[in-house]
Amino acid sequence: MTLTRTRLEMPDYIREALTERGLMDAYHARPDYQQNDYIGWILRAKREETKEKRLTQMLEELEGGDRYMNMLWTKSRTLHGRPHR
Repeated sequence: MTLTRTRLEMPDYIREALTERGLMDAYHARPDYQQNDYIGWILRAKREETKEKRLTQMLEELEGGDRYMNMLWTKSRTLHGRPHR
């Protein structure tokens, strides 16, 4: 699925956190919209502690592999970028 929204650039601190935790592949395995949503969600936080909390949540969700923005998610739910029915 190709994003129709502007693709957000990943800040260095997020890239470093993904690399340190060995989660870059898990991040790139997610659909484009999820990658973009995670970055935007973290960047929209006004306070540093909120950014850190959101970054931690993203990392934990990627480690677990079954959550997206605190909702259940499985890779099999999408097929070619569309909901699988």
